[in-house]
Amino acid sequence: QVQLVESGGGLVQSGGSLRLSCAASGIIFSAYAMGWYRQAPGSQRESVATITSSGSTNYADSVKGRFTISRDNAKNTVYLQMNSLKPEDTAVYYCYAGRLKAYWGQGTQVSVSS
Repeated sequence: QVQLVESGGGLVQSGGSLRLSCAASGIIFSAYAMGWYRQAPGSQRESVATITSSGSTNYADSVKGRFTISRDNAKNTVYLQMNSLKPEDTAVYYCYAGRLKAYWGQGTQVSVSS
């Protein structure tokens, strides 16, 4: 029973910040690549930020310099610190864990008002 549970979403004004957390269970967390994806209404799910098991990170160009992904293997948790939020960041954010198989969280809503 693999579980990825996101938290930290909410409503914030443009320019504000949020920190998303994803707590994983049922996997050997340190062996998995982790990531955050988002899906806005009417759009495809897109990668926002990923972090490998060795700690290498990648970001979508649209969030580079504003978002930071990190992981705490001792807590089996991956984070997404989101600063300088823009209305176009509004989406459901999903936690991802991937190795031989891929797992997804249920998603958490992030809404940024102008």
